[in-house]
Amino acid sequence: MKAAVLFKINKPLCILDNIKLPRLLPGQVEVEIAYSGVCHSQLMEVRGRRGEDRFLPHMLGHEATGVVRAVGDNVSKVMPGDKVILGWIKGDGMDVPGAIYDWNGTAINSGGITTFSERTIVSENRLTKLPVGLPMDLGVLFGCAVPTGAGMVLNEIEIESHHSVVIIGVGGIGAISLMYAKCRNPQKLIAVDVRSEKLKVATALGASHVIDGSRNDVVEQILALTNGQGADFCIDAAGRTSTIELAFEATRRKGGQCVFASHPEAGQMISLDPFELVNGKNIKGSWGGDTKPDEDLLKFYKMSVQNTLPLESMITKRYDLESINEALDDLEAGVVMRPLIEINPALNGK
Repeated sequence: MKAAVLFKINKPLCILDNIKLPRLLPGQVEVEIAYSGVCHSQLMEVRGRRGEDRFLPHMLGHEATGVVRAVGDNVSKVMPGDKVILGWIKGDGMDVPGAIYDWNGTAINSGGITTFSERTIVSENRLTKLPVGLPMDLGVLFGCAVPTGAGMVLNEIEIESHHSVVIIGVGGIGAISLMYAKCRNPQKLIAVDVRSEKLKVATALGASHVIDGSRNDVVEQILALTNGQGADFCIDAAGRTSTIELAFEATRRKGGQCVFASHPEAGQMISLDPFELVNGKNIKGSWGGDTKPDEDLLKFYKMSVQNTLPLESMITKRYDLESINEALDDLEAGVVMRPLIEINPALNGK
């Protein structure tokens, strides 16, 4: 098969042919990939921002759709021919180590899930059957962006009609958080981003107010929109320590909640005023929106249909596997919402 492989951090991924797949072990599933997404997590791995990488060379990718081609012993969740969503959040099924592939005698490592390849060997618990009616290209979003973005606003906070909600960072996860938060009809739904085009997207998705995050008075603007109290809920999806701190500062005292699912560079620390914690502000990190894939993905999909959520607007550019380095560059530059890698789109109609 063909795959994109990371040999050295801060270097482009190498597109390799003739990679040999190993024999399936118990709990492993071979999947032919239709589409893969690209997330900031992979960008940080490639750019060396997650600390030491002890597994080079290795494959990457943690959100995709595909078709099951073979299953190892003791796999009961899926069978050959099933269309599936591949995601990094663990669900039901066996949890087994990643496969080790061979390329001309060189061992290529992988984790429990990788997706930047024509085929992949995946741990059973990283697979969920594709809901009927969900196209495989949009289904990629349900591997990471939807469970994280929707999960934060549906599983981890309880939005009511009198609440104010702030979303900081209108990228893939932030935009999806905004969509699903809108379904709860909060009184104020405020989006913050440094790019004007992202703020236009936020308005189109239902934000009641947008704020230019490059200004120095962002917190003051949020306070002005929330009767001087701060927001009931502040969600950071921008991925920086400064934006986590901003979200916490803009959260109201006495019960306000700040939630973040971002990945600042390894070694960076956030700085918070402990007096604000004493005054009842809350802050927590989100691990995939506390999503349980086998229960929640179908629920999130049905909710998107019932509310006619424009998930397709998240996929602003498509690439082939050979152009994956361009996709990473575009994601880093902020010119795409969620890059989509078309690996075998013909599987969508089969």
